[in-house]
Amino acid sequence: MSMGLRREPRLLTIEGGEGAGKSTVLRALREALLADGFEVVSTREPGGTPLAERIRELLLAHGDEPVHAHTELLLMFAARAQHVQEVVLPALARGAWVISDRFTDSSYAYQGAARGMDVDFIAELERRAVGIEPGLTLLLDLGVAHARERTRGRDLLGGASPDRIERERDDFFERVRAGFLQRAAQQPGRIRVIDASPDPARVAASALAALAGYRAEGA
Repeated sequence: MSMGLRREPRLLTIEGGEGAGKSTVLRALREALLADGFEVVSTREPGGTPLAERIRELLLAHGDEPVHAHTELLLMFAARAQHVQEVVLPALARGAWVISDRFTDSSYAYQGAARGMDVDFIAELERRAVGIEPGLTLLLDLGVAHARERTRGRDLLGGASPDRIERERDDFFERVRAGFLQRAAQQPGRIRVIDASPDPARVAASALAALAGYRAEGA
């Protein structure tokens, strides 16, 4: 457990780069928990509340004014603080499981490893503005070239055009991937790495197996 953070056993988070299949895995986990009779709240970051979704629009929209790394980081944590207070904590308090597409690990990977922001500053924001960490994080690991192929195919099929962060260069996403893997190496008890290169059904099966093992441990 990270210093100063309360671990929440029923908070599950899914992390990984673009194109790793987080949405598919989230659906599989949600369906499995619902089938066992639990209330499940599925959500995302940045976003999850009306205010946090408006901050998301600011973060991801293209504009004439460049977004400074400090601004990006602080907006991420502003959205996260709102999300935690308005969605995550109330759901956990009533006994629900919460599954979030991204959480604080993304800030360490994107703003920390990729943007070069001070990880101690990120940790301080995490302690003061978030205060909790997931019981289980599934990191969907996928090479950048493979991820580009997937997102390119999605765009050709009429998906949304790449947002401001998705338009970053490959070296940026290599740093993101390295940042995630470093976090996983530092916290192997919480973060389980899943190979996201197979077909979606196999990746979802691996995620479900990880959840089953986690629950068998007493979560």
